[in-house]
Amino acid sequence: MKEGNDDRRTVKVSKYLSKHLRHQPERIGLTLDEAGWVEIDTLLAAAAAHGFRITRDELDHVVAGNDKKRFAVEGSRIRASQGHSVDVDLGLPPAVPPAYLYHGTVARHLGAIRAEGLRPMNRHDVHLSPDRETATRVGARRGRPVVLGVDAEAMRRNGHVFYVSANGVWLTRSVPPQYLRFPGPH
Repeated sequence: MKEGNDDRRTVKVSKYLSKHLRHQPERIGLTLDEAGWVEIDTLLAAAAAHGFRITRDELDHVVAGNDKKRFAVEGSRIRASQGHSVDVDLGLPPAVPPAYLYHGTVARHLGAIRAEGLRPMNRHDVHLSPDRETATRVGARRGRPVVLGVDAEAMRRNGHVFYVSANGVWLTRSVPPQYLRFPGPH
């Protein structure tokens, strides 16, 4: 029974960190630097002051154990690896993507995607996966997944810039519809 409780606590801590390191740092009195970093001690104190105590061991466990590597620790600082809706510059250098990348979504979004392409919505960038399996997992978080192919090579040739985060997520400002490959009937 304890292991299940530990797993639930780990998920709860991870979601708390994501919320406050990606989207709402001000809600617990945090100020991220221009690259999204905050001192770990400051984060832990702010969380505790707002009724959510996190031990350093729990934080280290969440950072090390997260299969998506959502967080990065550098010295005494922590930040979210990507996915911010607050203004940060992760300082990622432009990177040459593989020929194809993938995006997981659900069928109800396909009409808008066909018309407008992929847009970052409330994030800074569109998130793309290096393989179909990862994109399938991403899409499955919202329902039955649909995986779109992205002709990253053609986009790059036509001047679109790509970045890759520390956890392997490919980022670009948008993906116009002409670069998308929609799944056909099976």
